[in-house]
Amino acid sequence: MDARSPTTTPKSQDRQAELTLRGIALGAGITVIFMAANLYMGLKTGMTFSSSIPAAMISMGAFRLMGGAGILENNIVQTQASAAGTLCNVILALPGLVLIGHWHGFPFWQTTAVCMLGGLLGVAFSIPLRRALVSGSDLPYPEGIAAAEVLRTGQEEEGGHGLRDLLGAAAAAGTIGLATTGLKILGDGWNGAISLGGAVFRTGTGFSLALVGVGYLVGIGACLALLTGVVIAWGIAVPVLTALSADSAKSAGEAAEAVWSGQVRLMGAGIIAVGGLWTVGSLARPILASIRSALSGSGGLGKDHPREERDLPITWVAAATLGLCVPLAILFGSFATPADLGSLMIVLAVAATLFTVLFGFLMAAACGYLAGLLGSSSSPISGIGILTTMATALLLPFILGHSGGPEGDRFVTGMALLLTSVIITTSSIANDNLQDLKTGQVLGATPWHQQVALIIGVGVGAVVIAPLLSLLYEAYGFVGAPARDGQDAGSAMAAPQAALMTQIANGITHSELPWRMVLIGAGLGVVLVAAETWLKRRNLTFPALTVGIGMYLPLSVEMTIAIGGILGWVAERRLRARVGGKGDKKADKAVGAARRRGVLLASGFLVGESCVGVLLAGTDLLAGHSSAIAIAGKGFAPYATGLGLAVFLAGLAVYLRMVSAAEPSTGERRAS
Repeated sequence: MDARSPTTTPKSQDRQAELTLRGIALGAGITVIFMAANLYMGLKTGMTFSSSIPAAMISMGAFRLMGGAGILENNIVQTQASAAGTLCNVILALPGLVLIGHWHGFPFWQTTAVCMLGGLLGVAFSIPLRRALVSGSDLPYPEGIAAAEVLRTGQEEEGGHGLRDLLGAAAAAGTIGLATTGLKILGDGWNGAISLGGAVFRTGTGFSLALVGVGYLVGIGACLALLTGVVIAWGIAVPVLTALSADSAKSAGEAAEAVWSGQVRLMGAGIIAVGGLWTVGSLARPILASIRSALSGSGGLGKDHPREERDLPITWVAAATLGLCVPLAILFGSFATPADLGSLMIVLAVAATLFTVLFGFLMAAACGYLAGLLGSSSSPISGIGILTTMATALLLPFILGHSGGPEGDRFVTGMALLLTSVIITTSSIANDNLQDLKTGQVLGATPWHQQVALIIGVGVGAVVIAPLLSLLYEAYGFVGAPARDGQDAGSAMAAPQAALMTQIANGITHSELPWRMVLIGAGLGVVLVAAETWLKRRNLTFPALTVGIGMYLPLSVEMTIAIGGILGWVAERRLRARVGGKGDKKADKAVGAARRRGVLLASGFLVGESCVGVLLAGTDLLAGHSSAIAIAGKGFAPYATGLGLAVFLAGLAVYLRMVSAAEPSTGERRAS
C-alpha cells in the first residue's frame, strides 16, 4: 500500500478501542515528562525534539503491562503527547519578556493563556486543512509515515526491545547529566580561541549525548547546513569583524563572543527571514487551494461520512475560532493595562487579535504544507518567529504612536514578543496535528478522535508549562537577565532563540538594529535559497533556514549536534557495507530497523539528560543556590574536562556500535 494514499481499514479495526480514559491519563503523564525535557533542552541549547515516536514506544510498553492495547489506542496516546514537543516552541520568544525586564518570572495565567489559546487555534486551523493537505494530497509526510511504521512494528513485536533501548539510553544520559550538571565531576565541553593578526578564530564542542541525539534525529543534510552556518559565522564573519574592530581590553574569546552576539547572529536572522518569506511565498497557491477545498467539503461526525473521514464539524471549528478571539483580546488587553493607554487599549486588543488569527492561519498553513513535504523538523518555525517579531515591532508604533521613554519602548518590545509567542504556538500545533493526522490516516484512525486528543494534550501542556518555566528560571536564570542571589552565572541558560528575537525587537523599537548585518544575511539567504532549490531537484537536502540557525546558536551546541548527524551517516554506511546496498529489500529492512533503534536511543538521551536537569533545578531551588549537590570545586575543572571528554568519546563509540548493528527480526528472536 502506498502510504500516501487513503487507507482501507479492516472491519476489525472499526471495533478497536481508540479514545479511552486510560489512554488519556497515560498521554497526560507522558506529556508532562516530555514537556519538562523539551523546555530544559530548548532553553539550554535552542533545540527541541519531537515526542511522538518515544511517546508511542512508552505507550506500547505501558499498555503491555496493563494487558495490551490496539494500535489505534496507542496512536491516540502519541497524538496527545506530541503536544509536548510543539507547545515548547513558545520558548522561541516568550522568555524575551523576562530578558527585557517586563516580566520578573512567568506569571501563571498569562503564560498558560498564551499556550492554551495559541494551541487551540492551531488545532482549529488544522481541521479545515486536513482534507486538502492530508487525505486529498500526495504530500509524503515523512515523519508521520515513520511514526505509523514505528507503531506497526511495535504492535507486531512482543519483546518490548524498543522500550528497553529508550529507557536504557535515558538512564545512561541521566547518569552522565547528574555527574556533569549536578556533581560537577565531568566537564560539559571544551572551547578555545586564538588571535592571528587581530582576527579571532574560535572552536569547541560540548560533551552532551542529548545533543548528539538531536543531530542523529535531524540527519546529515540538516547537520551539513548547520556546519555551513558555523563556517560562515566563526570561520569568516567573526575573524573579519574582530580584525576590523580590534579591542585590546578584551581577551580573544571575549572579543569573538561580543562580535558574534552583537552582529553575526543578526546575519543568521537575515538568512532565516529570507528563507521564511520564500517558503510562505512559494506556498501561496497551495494554501489558497487548501482553503477552497476545506470550505467545499468540510466533513463532520455524521454516519454519512466514513469513520476515517470524520472531522470535528467545520461549524464547530468556526464557532470555536470566533470564541477564542474573546479571551485573546482579553489577554492582549490585560497585558497592555499597566501601560495606561486609555481607550487606545481597546483598539490595540482588537488589532492584535485580528493580526494573530489572520497571520496565524497563514503561517499555520505554510508550516503544515512544509511538514507534509519535508517533515515537521524542516518547518520554518524560527523563520516565522523572526518575521512575526519584525512585523509586530514595525507595526505597533503605527497604532500606539511613539510613546517615548524606556517604559514605552519596553512595552512595545514586550507586546511584539507576546504576539510572536501566540503565533509561534499556533503554527507549531497546526504543523504537528497535520503530521499526526497523516499517521492516523495510514493506520485507519478516526480524525476527530485525534483532534480531541490533541486538544487535551494542549490543555495539559499549557497548564504545566508555566510552573516548569518558573522552576528553570528560578534555579538557573537566563543569560542576559538579572541574576538572583545564589545563582551561578556559569549555569545560566542561553535561551538563544528568545535572545535573538529580543535583540531584533529591541533594535527596531529603539531604532538601533544593525540593519547592515541583517541585509548582508538576507543577501546570503537569497543565494542559499537558490542553492537549496537546485539541490532539491536532485533529491538532496540542504535547508537554507538551518544555515541561518547555525549562525545564531552557540558554537558548542552546533558542533555537538553536527557530531550526531555525522555519526548517523557513518553508522548507515557501515551497516550498508555489511548487509547490502539500496534496493536490496533485506538490507533496506535491516537499515530501517537500525534507524528506528537509533531514533529511540537518541530520544532516550534527550529525555534522560533533560529530566535530570529539571530535577536538579528543583534541588537548587530548594537549597536556595546553584550547584547544591556539587562535590568538585573550580580547581577540579581541568580534570573534569578531561574526564568529560573520555566519557563522551566512550558514549559515542557505544552508540555508533549499537546503531550500525543489524537487528534480528522478530521471528529470529522468537526462534532463539
